Amino acid sequence: MEPAAHHLRLIEALEAVERGDCPRLMVLMPPGSAKSTYASVLFPAWFLARRRQADIIAASHTGSLARHFGRQVRALLLAHGRRLGIALDRAEAGATRFRTDAGGSYYAVGVRGPVTGRRADLLLIDDPVRGQADADSSKARAQLWEWYRADLATRLRPGAAAVLVMTRWHPDDLAGKLIAQGESWQVLRLPALAEADDPLGRAVGAPLWPEWEDAPALALKRLAVGERRWAALFQQRPVHGQMGLFAAAKFPVVSEPSDIVSVVRAWDLAATLGDVGDPDWTVGLKLGRTILGSFVILDVIRLRGGPAAVESAIKAAAQKDGPSVRIALPQDPGQAGRAQILYLVRQLAGFSVLATPETGSKAVRAMPVAAQAEAGNLLLLRGAWNAEFREELAMFPYGAKDDQVDALSRGFATLAGAAQPARRTTLPLMAR
Repeated sequence: MEPAAHHLRLIEALEAVERGDCPRLMVLMPPGSAKSTYASVLFPAWFLARRRQADIIAASHTGSLARHFGRQVRALLLAHGRRLGIALDRAEAGATRFRTDAGGSYYAVGVRGPVTGRRADLLLIDDPVRGQADADSSKARAQLWEWYRADLATRLRPGAAAVLVMTRWHPDDLAGKLIAQGESWQVLRLPALAEADDPLGRAVGAPLWPEWEDAPALALKRLAVGERRWAALFQQRPVHGQMGLFAAAKFPVVSEPSDIVSVVRAWDLAATLGDVGDPDWTVGLKLGRTILGSFVILDVIRLRGGPAAVESAIKAAAQKDGPSVRIALPQDPGQAGRAQILYLVRQLAGFSVLATPETGSKAVRAMPVAAQAEAGNLLLLRGAWNAEFREELAMFPYGAKDDQVDALSRGFATLAGAAQPARRTTLPLMAR
């Protein structure tokens, strides 16, 4: 069978790993997409042929799955070694560990298995999560994370590459932790049904591998597995066991907004500064209300920086938006908060600025706009920020970040509480 479009994209990414152009690759695809065939069977055999003295450590959730992949890699080398210019060393040619005649090696191990004494030029992790029970277990997730950090990551030689291949199970799974940690992983995320800005250029809703599983088949599978597992395993957007506040949200995407009668740029100011760890974002969300009462998110600005950078961003956004766009700012309690707002208002002379304190929990503040989203009354203007915005809302209030949600809640409260322009109505003479 000819490789499908997503296989070709995966091959391209794996070739970049071998060249040294992509030292950390994360492959997130749904079950049944043949990602393991390419990444855990074909790729290590080809890698050993290209880098004849390389050492590979291949890890999977259990020793049996690791042996399964090892047998397939070994079979490939036995069948095609002559063409590849490589042969197995008969002194060590087992399913979980074998050497080549050029001095390369392959070592397969299950999660939490022994790797002490081994070194790797390529670390390949495929399906590190055994199932939903392990994914939902904080203990199992912590054990996997510690095994990765203490055992696997320490085995890498200088300049070594690492490839993680998995379907997502939980927001705090291995992929989630690595992304949150801020390591420079290149993420190849290909959901079963395409979303906005799809890496393959698919139309929204198009299946990943229609020759294998078309849209009607995926719809039946979605019904069978339920929304939570569908979001995680098939769309690679895991949510916690309890679905988030925006779980039922519908976000129609529009290319051009129309009949906008009022607009606000609402800001959520970060409580943490710098780029160490995973600090909060300062967010400026531009929200419009149409004459028919629907709401359109027109733009989202996100930045991490100190007070000067934040002030500069707020002023630049105000200049770009124009004086007709109101500016909504949060006011922290206490004298320092009042002084900060007074300073910003002075810097924004000529603009309409509204500063109010936060009241109630974040979830309570978000409920009114979540109801609008569920009703399909919250639209998105098509933009590069759409995917990250959707992801944060899908995770709220269980996700690591809520800055965009806070800005959205503030913007909605500002527009919903403001008087709307009167609509012209024409009545026949003497009408009752």
